[in-house]
Amino acid sequence: MWTSWEKIKVPRGATAIASPRLPSPKPSSLKDVRGPLDEPSSPSIARRLSPKAVLHCVRSASSVLRSWRSSPPPPPSPRAEKRIVLYFTSLRVVRKTFEDCRFVRSILRGHRVAVDERDVSMDAGFLGELDRNVGRRRGVTTLPQVFIGGRHVGGADEILQLHETGELRRYVEGVAPVPAGSCDGCGGVRFVICATCGGSHKCCSHKGGAGVFRSCPACNENGLVRCPHCRTSPAI
Repeated sequence: MWTSWEKIKVPRGATAIASPRLPSPKPSSLKDVRGPLDEPSSPSIARRLSPKAVLHCVRSASSVLRSWRSSPPPPPSPRAEKRIVLYFTSLRVVRKTFEDCRFVRSILRGHRVAVDERDVSMDAGFLGELDRNVGRRRGVTTLPQVFIGGRHVGGADEILQLHETGELRRYVEGVAPVPAGSCDGCGGVRFVICATCGGSHKCCSHKGGAGVFRSCPACNENGLVRCPHCRTSPAI
């Protein structure tokens, strides 16, 4: 169909010029808005977010920030030092869990503050600590889990949201800076081989005249003990 033409009114003595009647622009719809959302977003914690997941993350971040502002963390006791405790695993058995733990560790280390890293794969006692602190009350079974100043912050999603909004920097204020260099006793591993059993987790008992091997009471199931030079309090 040909475009309709109309004659424009012009002053007397001027030449009338025909001009096409252009269609009025249509109001933008939801399809015009979905364009930016349909573009591939940057991977977050080793996965790509869909438009629905992006909106969910925005709502979750707003909810987390509102709850933190309404109930700020309690000030540390004059005798207690404010610190960060991270429960994580260094095993690569579950890829997502391992990548989440590595991602959270890199975020916390980027703030240049001291972090008490408790690897549950090195000592199963850490898993018991985590269960006693939040597991039975909130059903927390995933790793990593972060505590700041004695308060449970959450896992990888919560740390990512606080980091992206800049709120995480405010909550790590007051934490001791990361010490220079590594520990002379363990080299930063935080564990050393048990001197009692030599790392075998077995001790020979000669009670009753016969030698019987028993579990070493001085170390964990891996034959390791916490480094005495950099060991911290087991409390959160």
